[in-house]
Amino acid sequence: MQADEEVGKVAQQTPIAVGKALEMFMVALVSKSADVAREKNSKRVSAQMLKQVVESDDQWDFLREIVSRVENEEKAAAASGSGSGAPAGKGRAKPESESEEEVIPEKKKRVGRKKRGTA
Repeated sequence: MQADEEVGKVAQQTPIAVGKALEMFMVALVSKSADVAREKNSKRVSAQMLKQVVESDDQWDFLREIVSRVENEEKAAAASGSGSGAPAGKGRAKPESESEEEVIPEKKKRVGRKKRGTA
């Protein structure tokens, strides 16, 4: 905002208020999407579920153009030929089991200099 010459100064509380508004927006959208996932007995929220939430309530109408790009699960399954109902598209392949998921090793702690004046 401050990089734009037309905006001018931004009050110190403005980024905090915008951040809180964004947090509340995301909580509402993700919570409703999680409800849809629970109804479908799914452990994951998919793009299709987000699309269903956006299309079901006028509160989210400003997102409809964006979610319109999400393919229906049936169309994606037919296009991929899998018939499993899984959406086709870019991204990581879903592992067959939990044990095949990539394990990210913890970062090693780095040892720094000792502080002066402490005995």
